[in-house]
Amino acid sequence: MVVMARLSRPQRPDLVFEEEDLPYEEEIMRNQFSVKCWLRYIEFKQGAPKPRLNQLYERALKLLPCSYKLWYRYLKARRAQVKRRCVTDPAYEDANNCHERAFVFMHKMPRLWLDYCQFLMDQGRVTHTRRTFDRALRALPITQHSRIWPLYLRFLRSHPLPETAVRGYRRFLKLSPESAEEYIEYLKSSDRLDEAAQRLATVVNDERFVSKAGKSNYQLWHELCDLISQNPDKVQSLNVDAIIRGGLTRFTDQLGKLWCSLADYYIRSGHFEKARDVYEEAIRTVMTVRDFTQVFDSYAQFEESMIAAKMETASELGREEEDDVDLELRLARFEQLISRRPLLLNSVLLRQNPHHVHEWHKRVALHQGRPREIINTYTEAVQTVDPFKATGKPHTLWVAFAKFYEDNGQLDDARIILEKATKVSFKQVDDLASVWCECGELELRHENYDQALRLLRKATALPARRAEYFDGSEPVQNRVYKSLKVWSMLADLEESLGTFQSTKAVYDRILDLRIATPQIVINYAMFLEEHKYFEESFKAYERGISLFKWPNVSDIWSTYLTKFIARYGGRKLERARDLFEQALDGCPPKYAKTLYLLYAQLEEEWGLARHAMAVYERATRAVEPAQQYDMFNIYIKRAAEIYGVTHTRGIYQKAIEVLSDEHAREMCLRFADMECRLGEIDRARAIYSFCSQICDPRTTGAFWQTWKDFEVRHGNEDTIREMLRIRRSVQATYNTQVNFMASQMLKVSGSATGTVSDLAPGQSGMDDMKLLEQRAEQLAAEAERDQPPRAQSKILFVRSDASREELAELAQQANPEEIELGEDDDEDDMDLEPNEVRLEQQSVPAAVFGSLKED
Repeated sequence: MVVMARLSRPQRPDLVFEEEDLPYEEEIMRNQFSVKCWLRYIEFKQGAPKPRLNQLYERALKLLPCSYKLWYRYLKARRAQVKRRCVTDPAYEDANNCHERAFVFMHKMPRLWLDYCQFLMDQGRVTHTRRTFDRALRALPITQHSRIWPLYLRFLRSHPLPETAVRGYRRFLKLSPESAEEYIEYLKSSDRLDEAAQRLATVVNDERFVSKAGKSNYQLWHELCDLISQNPDKVQSLNVDAIIRGGLTRFTDQLGKLWCSLADYYIRSGHFEKARDVYEEAIRTVMTVRDFTQVFDSYAQFEESMIAAKMETASELGREEEDDVDLELRLARFEQLISRRPLLLNSVLLRQNPHHVHEWHKRVALHQGRPREIINTYTEAVQTVDPFKATGKPHTLWVAFAKFYEDNGQLDDARIILEKATKVSFKQVDDLASVWCECGELELRHENYDQALRLLRKATALPARRAEYFDGSEPVQNRVYKSLKVWSMLADLEESLGTFQSTKAVYDRILDLRIATPQIVINYAMFLEEHKYFEESFKAYERGISLFKWPNVSDIWSTYLTKFIARYGGRKLERARDLFEQALDGCPPKYAKTLYLLYAQLEEEWGLARHAMAVYERATRAVEPAQQYDMFNIYIKRAAEIYGVTHTRGIYQKAIEVLSDEHAREMCLRFADMECRLGEIDRARAIYSFCSQICDPRTTGAFWQTWKDFEVRHGNEDTIREMLRIRRSVQATYNTQVNFMASQMLKVSGSATGTVSDLAPGQSGMDDMKLLEQRAEQLAAEAERDQPPRAQSKILFVRSDASREELAELAQQANPEEIELGEDDDEDDMDLEPNEVRLEQQSVPAAVFGSLKED
């Protein structure tokens, strides 16, 4: 049962409350200025009718008009009450009045202003909303304006009122000038491009401006150029030409885009001739190929569009004679532009580096067929290129310039050009020398031989002030007299055109200046030899040898010794020996082989055999290790031919001691084969035994197979057993390596994929190295057991790995040298006396005697 009652207060007869409200009313009567009490009461009455709830808020605010919490909740409730109603409903006006009453006390609260403005924006009351925003900005301190402006600007952009929005943005930029980009974007969207360009120009010129979007100054400048160049009819307040040209001086790495923007501005403005002038100026001033490509492509596209527009216009209106002439003129202009591209590109490269010689030559080639342009280009090139800064050889420009005049029959002009070139201060002496040589070749091509000689003699004449060849402080004219290129050409001309004495004087002068090369020395000696001055040629060799050291003197010595032996043979043997000893003194091992072979050949043909053998023996010690094997082979072959094969035993022994294991193994096999052919089976077996110490059975199976074949042919069961024993012993020696031992131990343990630690399972504390040491001791003990007994009455053999069947099969194989003893032989032996011995005679091989055997 609901109990209704009225308050007993006569001043408020309209207040009605229920029985559940009495505790709250009593609390309020006790604490009527407590916000918490009112909020608890309001929270309790949230489900009550809206008028009763609003009446409760009004009672609270009458007592507490400055409570932000009460006003915020009250206004929020009033807005929620009219949310789904039509904007023309009177309740909206009551809600607005309520907000207005709130701002009497709450005008410093930005949250309430924002909610009210948003409420008005939802109602669509533009003027009232704008004025409310202005009131909020006036009421709030400036530090809180940043909370109001985002909503205000969104309100301005949401309605097609550009003038109002512009005025609002201008006010906003006074507070936040860094937001100019947002204003510019709005101006672009509202088609107010002139003011947008002005604002953008102001931003670009402000060095302190920092873009919120992270754009650089160049990006902003590029936007400005695009804006003013693409809209020339809408941007009237700025000097576009001055702005873009100012950018050309500031942003030198983006010249191509800026030039294209300036030309595009004039094209859109209808000033086509002015645009063409801009393009021509651009392609003559850009410094990089990238900028040139951008400008040229844009230029060509402009000309094509002009031709297409003209043809379209002519087809629509009908052709006239003037239109045809204009069209032909435009086509000719376009063709000329395309044909000029290589030359314009070359100009760009020369602007980058005007001292690039190769680019000047390419420019001349582009003017092929136009002599006047070629002459002008060469003239400009020789005047522009600085020899000390040049890339390439600057003298080639002078030479090519003179060659051009020569090809056109103007020899006097060509001589003048070359004469001027000889006075140029080149950086390198070789450049001036090349010019002098070209002067001589010019005269030779036109059969002016005497003039060619005079020019080269003039070039090689001693200057008034001598200087060293590499003295950079002196001009090249004072150093060219030491140029080998000029002297070589002069020597060639003297040999062909001059006398013997003049040629000899030239070569002597070259040697005196100490600028000769080994080839010059050899040429000089050959020249003297051709004229039968043999001793003079040998003196030339001696002078050349005194000028050079090893290895440069190698060719001179080889030629000298060869010519000397060919000239005198054995008539001056002692002198030849002295020359060889002098050549070999200090000779590097790399070049010693040739000289020693030549020396040995001299001794074999004209000297003594023992001297030749001594030379070969010295050669085996003097050459490089890589050549010792070949040298020993030659030594053995010559010794066998001269003294016989028995004389080579000492050589073989020395070779085996000196050479590496691989070559020593080869020598042992050859040595054993020689002894076998001589019938020295024991010697051969000893050689095989010695060589086995350096032959690992795992890697040198060929050696052991050779020894096995030898034993099969010449040995018996005992020798084969000995060979197998040695093989096991050598293999055990090589098996002492740790890695191999570990693998063998793993095999023995039966775990092929295990590790060393697997050999002692359950013994985690045992060191792996102890296992290896134990295995090494076992292998050493086995090797000692394999050794033959020292002193026993009976010869014993260690059992080999071969089975009895294999040994029996080896024993049954036929021995070609086995002597068959029949019954008749036994009877004959019984008839002989006790002191008589039957001997079998065999012929001695001819190879034993060598070349010393008498006929």
